[in-house]
Amino acid sequence: MRVWIDITASAHVLVFRPLIVILRERGDKVSVTAREYAQTVELLELHGIDAEIFGHHGGRSRFGKLRAMSSRLQALRRWARRQAIDVALAHGSHELTLTARSLGIPSSTTFDYEFARLQHQLGCRSATRVIVPDAIPPARLERYGVRAPKLLQYPGLKEEYYLADFEPDLEVTGRFATDPAQVFVVARTPPDVALYHRRSNTLFPQLLNHLGSQQGVCTVVLPRTEAQRDEVRALEIPSIVVPDRAVDAQSLIAMADLVISAGGTMNREAAALGVPAYTTYKGRLGGVDEALIREGRLRPLTDPGAVELVKREPNGARVRRDPAQLLDLLLSPVSAANGLRTGQAPGPLGT
Repeated sequence: MRVWIDITASAHVLVFRPLIVILRERGDKVSVTAREYAQTVELLELHGIDAEIFGHHGGRSRFGKLRAMSSRLQALRRWARRQAIDVALAHGSHELTLTARSLGIPSSTTFDYEFARLQHQLGCRSATRVIVPDAIPPARLERYGVRAPKLLQYPGLKEEYYLADFEPDLEVTGRFATDPAQVFVVARTPPDVALYHRRSNTLFPQLLNHLGSQQGVCTVVLPRTEAQRDEVRALEIPSIVVPDRAVDAQSLIAMADLVISAGGTMNREAAALGVPAYTTYKGRLGGVDEALIREGRLRPLTDPGAVELVKREPNGARVRRDPAQLLDLLLSPVSAANGLRTGQAPGPLGT
């Protein structure tokens, strides 16, 4: 089987890494395309995933996004029509599902934040299957034309699937957290270029200034863009470290005492790895974050002084789930046609 995967953001590299391994071990041929945005290309290289690069992020404006999308759609269509693709898989790449729909290729898209409205209006309506966590109420997806049997849901977090085989690299952490007595914080900048995050997150720079004023605290900030990297460095706070390029963020998270992010993926990785996490996100919370807050695995933060800067106990509880079962759901458009098993709800491997 020939599988096409399109990767348009840094987090998607991690989602698809174990799925690509499984597919290739099964003997399937996998072709990967990607968009140049944030650390996406660097992370593909870090994880040894070859990809053909098409297009870039359109920036903050709707016009810029539309122009970049139009150009990328044309390029993807030219590329895909020359391939013998059986199924196309995406994590929120509406450009993949639109291209696949136009060429008659079955496709699946997955995501875990339901309020990126424009993206989902395009991506969900053009996809054959939509795969989301069961924490997202199905009624919230009806506005995108998503109902059963098009909709399939899985338990838990996507991070619990792609981190199932993960063990931290202590050497990575040691390059940044040199003093084990210090409280080690990992922070992620806001997704300021996303349409669903229109308001500037003024809390985050306040938070960095607070962390920098505390004794015995070391903070590693992982920016999304070069501009954000420059902005954080311009604060000139000695206890805040900004890596020069993409790093093994999951190892940093696993060894951190706490994680603070204005986005979603890094906080959910912390929750999956049993690490305390705070969110400074100012947009509308999705079903996954709502569930994590109810469970006490994620805490909303509105006051930098409310952060509990303490050393945590090691070996926090984590959940591992089988990525092969998530892959079965994503392959359901072709699995159902071939009479293969599909749609089985994935369960935990253990804690």
